[in-house]
Amino acid sequence: GYLPQSRTYWTNPQQVGAMIRLLDKAGARRIRVAEGCDTPFVLLEEWMYRASWDVNALKGAAPKVEFVNTNIAYPGGKPYARFKVPNGGHLFSAYDLNTVFDECDVLVSMTKLKEHTTAGVTISMKNLFGMTPATIYGNGAGVDEPLSYPKGGRQEILHGGRRQPPKSSPAEIDPKSPRQDTYRIPRCVADINAARPLHLAVIDGIETIAGGEGPWSRDARPCSPGVMFAGTNGVTVDAVGLALMGFDPMADRGTAPFERCDSLLKLAEDLGVGTR
Repeated sequence: GYLPQSRTYWTNPQQVGAMIRLLDKAGARRIRVAEGCDTPFVLLEEWMYRASWDVNALKGAAPKVEFVNTNIAYPGGKPYARFKVPNGGHLFSAYDLNTVFDECDVLVSMTKLKEHTTAGVTISMKNLFGMTPATIYGNGAGVDEPLSYPKGGRQEILHGGRRQPPKSSPAEIDPKSPRQDTYRIPRCVADINAARPLHLAVIDGIETIAGGEGPWSRDARPCSPGVMFAGTNGVTVDAVGLALMGFDPMADRGTAPFERCDSLLKLAEDLGVGTR
């Protein structure tokens, strides 16, 4: 039979609820669940309902729980905040992200332990790639200003470099750099983690998939490593994740799991995010 997304390639909502409860017990005055919704959804809660998540249970896990769709502008006078990449950046010198990431005191990355067909692995750092709003970095983004609502994924700008973001956002450092997604995505991930580092990563390897990031990956298959781990640095956490998956954290392009791409761990390390 088929296994649900929460047991294979999505973050498990029960773990999200547990994290909300623990953050509340630790003294958090406000907890925001932030995620980029696919078109046509506007409210994150609506997207969760359609994915069969128990939104009321998440809301009830702490006194003040809010939900933010980071694929659109943040409501209010400051829709986006600019995050500069320390040490110059690999792909962009700065990224415009939803203002919720500027307002939060503690950024928690929760995701599955998985391989990735473009980036080699997706653990704590690749999870932050989803912070880039599709209104700015998505297909069909505006020429001068961000769209009001996204039209599609990030293939045109971030994956393929077939065009630049709107003029209101920083352009690429080098428009003549390679256009292959296996070159661009690891660099983009490293940039984002340097510009807006996580404070805590919680990685679910209890049940996940191997051979890819989702059912669309040709070699993807369910597996149950039975592990869960956490840490406070993206590079270090991902290095532990690689080791648990049976890979060498020091591996680079040409060596599994980076057979086709550059190591996002090394690229993030070069920007001063952390060490392997």
